[in-house]
Amino acid sequence: MELEQDALSLPAIAPPWFRGVTGDPFLLADMAHAVGGPFHVLFPQQFAANLAAFMHAISSAGLDGHVMFAKKANKAGAWLQACAEAGAGVDVASAEELVHALARGVRGTDLVVTGPAKSERLLWLAARHDCLIAIDALDELDRLLALVPYRECVHVLLRVLPEVNPDSRFGFDADELDIALSRCVEQRHRVSMEGFSFHLSGYEVQPRAQLADQLLDRLVDARARGLAATSISIGGGFAVSYFEAQTWARFLHNSNAADFHASKQFAQWYPYHQSPVGADMLAAILASETGCGSATVGEKFIRTDTKLLLEPGRALLDRAGVTVFPVEGFKRRGDYGITTVRGLSMSMSEQWKSSEFLPDPILWPAKEPGDGQLAGPVRSCVGGASCLEYDMLTWRKVVLPREPRHGDLLIYPNTAGYQMDKNESEFHGLRVPPKIVVTHDNRGNFRWQLDENGYQL
Repeated sequence: MELEQDALSLPAIAPPWFRGVTGDPFLLADMAHAVGGPFHVLFPQQFAANLAAFMHAISSAGLDGHVMFAKKANKAGAWLQACAEAGAGVDVASAEELVHALARGVRGTDLVVTGPAKSERLLWLAARHDCLIAIDALDELDRLLALVPYRECVHVLLRVLPEVNPDSRFGFDADELDIALSRCVEQRHRVSMEGFSFHLSGYEVQPRAQLADQLLDRLVDARARGLAATSISIGGGFAVSYFEAQTWARFLHNSNAADFHASKQFAQWYPYHQSPVGADMLAAILASETGCGSATVGEKFIRTDTKLLLEPGRALLDRAGVTVFPVEGFKRRGDYGITTVRGLSMSMSEQWKSSEFLPDPILWPAKEPGDGQLAGPVRSCVGGASCLEYDMLTWRKVVLPREPRHGDLLIYPNTAGYQMDKNESEFHGLRVPPKIVVTHDNRGNFRWQLDENGYQL
């Protein structure tokens, strides 16, 4: 059977920095030697490029806007410093995240505080540092006012419950929003109601454009009541493509249970190819027609003198990081093998959402000169180092260029967005994989250092 041309291979779109790192004969080996276990590799320059693309989409549309990185997508400090250097903001949802962002140079005025039923410590810190606070419920607004000294003023957004997602546990419904607006009017010497925010599930352009259009009208009405009402946050959920279109379509059409270890089946997949993605999706939202059809959403932002806020996470991290697992061993199971790595599937969050992270892992080095026994491709699933049957990093029988052996490295591409640390665990006493920041200088040299998470309060 010819495995080189496997019809179900899923190679991820590889950025130049990744090809440079894997092409270096020593860099990954030195990292693995220093760390001794699995690790994540971060490339902040790719993050900065993604951020610049979003900022360009805003400026080219003629809007006043602010991009705020959704920190929950990855805990590393390197992204925060990139935001500070670019003048971007950060979306935080805990006191620890807020402190970490401040420590990496992000100003309080560039932070938006989101999440439900925020702790008193988080509300107090946010008010002290003049952060923008997305209020999620009436009692949260009352608790915030109780924490703020009488002569001080706090800046808030009111999070709206979208009609297209009525079962969401977040945001104000229509009646609650009216009450919240009235309270903001009554307390406008203490509360600056800066506008509305929302977050939609899924990755479609039109629902975001429609809700932004509707809230712009509501914003104008709020101004007439004496509120500041300067901004609308359209949240995150900007699409990312891991594969080329034909690669993803081929997999969806041809894959079956036999392609997975133990005939494992899954109910759903992340949409690994989408269009438009990232900053292009933002541009498409702004170019969408308004409900009256006489202008675009972007033009309506301009006409109403409204600031656009957005909170991308995964889209800013697209192609900005990979995860590396040292290989411990390999065994045969009929026509395929099982590769066991040092580390746990908890370090790949998709595996713990009744799904699978599908991009092909890459065996490094791909070839071992002079070792004829390992020549030729092999099909293999990938298991973690625990004693659990379901500790599988890859149930799919992927094609590797040769049999893996102890000391090799297995690299999972494009893992920075939500995969690295959402479900991390020290099960069996294994430490959480560290993050290594790689930079590339003008002379073509890569340098690396450990990232710091900095969550101490």
